[in-house]
Amino acid sequence: MGGNLNPGAGAAPLPPLDRAPPEVGAVTDYEPLARERMTAGAWAYISGGATDEVTLRRNRAAFDELRLQNRILADVRAGDTRLELFGRRYDFPVLLAPVAYLKLAHPDGELAAARGAAAAGAGLVLSTHASTTLEDVAAQAKSDRLWFQLYAKPDRGFTRELVARAEAAGYSALVVTLDAPVNGHRNREPRVGYRLPPGIEAANLRGMAPLPAYRGGSGSPLCGGILESALTWDDFEWLRSLTRLPLLLKGVIAPEDAARAVDLGADGLIVSNHGGRTLDTLPASIEALPPIAAQVQGRVPLLLDSGVRRGTDILKAVALGAAAVLIGRPYVFGLAAAGAPGVAHVIQILRAELEVAMGLTGCRNLAGITRRVFWNPADYGKP
Repeated sequence: MGGNLNPGAGAAPLPPLDRAPPEVGAVTDYEPLARERMTAGAWAYISGGATDEVTLRRNRAAFDELRLQNRILADVRAGDTRLELFGRRYDFPVLLAPVAYLKLAHPDGELAAARGAAAAGAGLVLSTHASTTLEDVAAQAKSDRLWFQLYAKPDRGFTRELVARAEAAGYSALVVTLDAPVNGHRNREPRVGYRLPPGIEAANLRGMAPLPAYRGGSGSPLCGGILESALTWDDFEWLRSLTRLPLLLKGVIAPEDAARAVDLGADGLIVSNHGGRTLDTLPASIEALPPIAAQVQGRVPLLLDSGVRRGTDILKAVALGAAAVLIGRPYVFGLAAAGAPGVAHVIQILRAELEVAMGLTGCRNLAGITRRVFWNPADYGKP
């Protein structure tokens, strides 16, 4: 990816704005505003993807290649974007994806994100690696639309306690991310010397025992160490035992994995390539969605993240089988630029764009969004 890989070098970041700027018309308009208000390291961490960033770019290109077809004289009166997920009603199909260390973007971090989500009526999925404790975020949000994202740790007792804390704090679903047992190589970060700055930590992991020192004989701390504690299918029963909350698996790309997860008892799946941050040259999430939807056959809700920037993207994802989408970088850029008002504004923009797209494609509600919204439905499966 071209361009300056060290934005803001030699200049202090600008302070965040106290309101959503009137000149912002699209969620991508927040990106340059955020860049001016983040350090070079924070920008590299949030905006960068794995290695050559092929998947990062593909996530957008694949959405853009799906052509829509407008419909005239359709009766879309009394339309709405409401849905139900795991027994709770949502006014529109957008949630905030789990993103680590949001204090990199704004001093109020996850608290501001929670306030913005609550103000806009959106759900929020809090990261295990949040820079604010899950209890403090729940107290700030005062919402029943909070989900907790879990990275299972080698210390299983600590992991179980973490899930119990989330349940006690009122989180209503558990999202287990499984596509990142190790971090991807994100080349932007070493190029700017990124390190987690002092004062920012994974607040939920305080008190966790450090990883045991590698003592294997392969000569590789990765293959002989970190991956030795990675979860496998044999651990699914243990995962299921952690909670009575709805259990979603995040990071599903292969249809075979989707089918197996549902057969074992997953309550939902999130089709995701981790925003292009783990393994490069994966397909775009929107490309992986149709075969997974065909495999799952509606047995559990499918959600999708990675690459969503427009209301038309949400429409396309729903048409191809998603119940809802999650957004990551867009709300983080809104957060960096303008705190909680920026987060709420990003959500409001996407909701308004979705409603316009539904009206112009003749869809009164989410159930009416099918493959018929595409210019050539045969390109995307049977309508």
